[in-house]
Amino acid sequence: MTDDKQKSPISTNPKRVVFCDFDGTITVEETFVGMLKQFAPKKSSQLMPEMYARRLSLRSGVRQLLESIPSECYGEIVEFSKGKLMRPGLVELLDFLDAQRVHFVIVSGGLRVMVEAVMGDLVQRASAIYAVDLDASGPRLQVNSEFEGDDELVSKVRVMGQYRASEQVAIGDSLTDFNMALQASSVFARDRLAEYLDEQQKPYIKWDNFFDVLDNLSHQWN
Repeated sequence: MTDDKQKSPISTNPKRVVFCDFDGTITVEETFVGMLKQFAPKKSSQLMPEMYARRLSLRSGVRQLLESIPSECYGEIVEFSKGKLMRPGLVELLDFLDAQRVHFVIVSGGLRVMVEAVMGDLVQRASAIYAVDLDASGPRLQVNSEFEGDDELVSKVRVMGQYRASEQVAIGDSLTDFNMALQASSVFARDRLAEYLDEQQKPYIKWDNFFDVLDNLSHQWN
């Protein structure tokens, strides 16, 4: 993807925008987490429980994990990503959003290269993609993020602030989606994200696949 694809907010100030996580949301598996466990196993076992317990920020923990990986593993990371299964109903949801003229924005706390490797040509259906970029020119991977925040490598709330929409819909599954979910007008949550939102008494809609999201939005908007 080009930098313009990442940086340019929607200029038409749409009424609605859908913000969607990638890992464990578009993908059936936690692809990014699986990659970290494979390429940084020792640090993953140490740092991931701390991040899930919210004792260590995602910004610090994910950076430490990624920057511990040798740059020579970059090609293997791309290969690791290929062929991962996507959750059913995504194409149908995108068709519906196109018909409604509602933008679909992918906001990932993981790697852009993994989003592109998994989604292939389908990535062009997204209005924009915000994710972590890697510099593999040195001995170890270096992290670059346009929207780094206090606690996150990709501040999803900062990304949402680029879009002046009266209705902001969030779709997610885990800790990286927590702040986005608190900010959103309506939330589709599953797995860990649902547990975090229960703790905060933030209302959300349970979902399993994108057909669930499609059915709900179709009912709401029509």
